[in-house]
Amino acid sequence: MFLSQVKFSHMEKRVLNYRIIIEKEKYEDGRPVYVAYCPTLGISDYGDTIEETLKSIKEGMELAIESMAKQNEDIPLDHIEEQMITSAKISLPSSLKVSFA
Repeated sequence: MFLSQVKFSHMEKRVLNYRIIIEKEKYEDGRPVYVAYCPTLGISDYGDTIEETLKSIKEGMELAIESMAKQNEDIPLDHIEEQMITSAKISLPSSLKVSFA
């Protein structure tokens, strides 16, 4: 589903809710880095803290949405209430030789 013809003004704000996935990774020197991704908008960013990463990706998302609206493009909407994020434990035979990244 898309939101067409979104008007942005300083007096009235429309709130759009998007899913953001944040994963902790490491720089080459071993320091932690947090990578954020918004699948619906195809936007990603990173930062040294979760807070910094969230702030940065939100700014990028706002700019992308405003740009789409100014170009009269349809804005993709995320339906978070219809999504589920989960994890799965996978058992492997101890005899299986594997290496992990």
